Amino acid sequence: MGLPSPAPDRTAVVTGASSGIGAEIARQLARRGHGVTLVARRGDRLAGLAEELAATGVRAEVMAADLSDRAARAGLLDRVDAAGLAPYVLVNNAGLSTVGPVAASDPDAELNLVEVDVAAVADLCSRFLPGMVARGSGAVLNVASTAAFQPMPGQAAYAAAKAFVLSYTRSLGGELRGTGVTATALCPGPVETGFGEVAGLSDEEQATLPKLMWVTAEAVAKAGVDGMARGRRVVIPGRANQVVSALARATPKTVLVPIVARAHPGLRDGRSPTS
Repeated sequence: MGLPSPAPDRTAVVTGASSGIGAEIARQLARRGHGVTLVARRGDRLAGLAEELAATGVRAEVMAADLSDRAARAGLLDRVDAAGLAPYVLVNNAGLSTVGPVAASDPDAELNLVEVDVAAVADLCSRFLPGMVARGSGAVLNVASTAAFQPMPGQAAYAAAKAFVLSYTRSLGGELRGTGVTATALCPGPVETGFGEVAGLSDEEQATLPKLMWVTAEAVAKAGVDGMARGRRVVIPGRANQVVSALARATPKTVLVPIVARAHPGLRDGRSPTS
């Protein structure tokens, strides 16, 4: 149960490791002595982190891969094997969001979100888990979100994708019982990582979220790795986010959804289509 012990021929594969939560998770694992395999679309953005981690005495290598590309995902395990490494830890952190009403969305952007946030998680788990189960040791950390606990008008695809990740990870936990492999879903709330800007939310729009809900990327990563080490099924960093998530689960969706639609910044300033 929990996080396997580090060893020279073992690695922790971390996707979306070029910045934010992914980079901090890699740092947390390195502090525990784990060698890391850093994965992101652009390898040049990973080079500095790999050098930083290697300087602490752990092994760190870069494997650039576009996780929206099925062929790139399919080849990742073979690349790890070819490096002479056994993946004992898999962190599915890569993710993105779109913002605004579906009626005004870009279909290519929506499908790209599904490929990265949903398909990549299922694809990599289905490829990496057989080896972990065969070895009788391993841990998976899938990064979801507090958005997984309720529908979210204004970020419909993102919330649905994270709901998939949460449900999928819970199911994995049931399947993996007794195998020596664990599965943990990390569900952060707002995090200062630049994620919102990439999704299309301005600083002013992000400021509408209560300050007490914001958690640093370092704190989120530590909570996730600590939770994985303890074999926890679900980790929600921050007391405020735990309370809000509990309320979201308890509130009837017929009540909750209109409230979220009125409050979500992605549906303000003319982004919402007229009815």
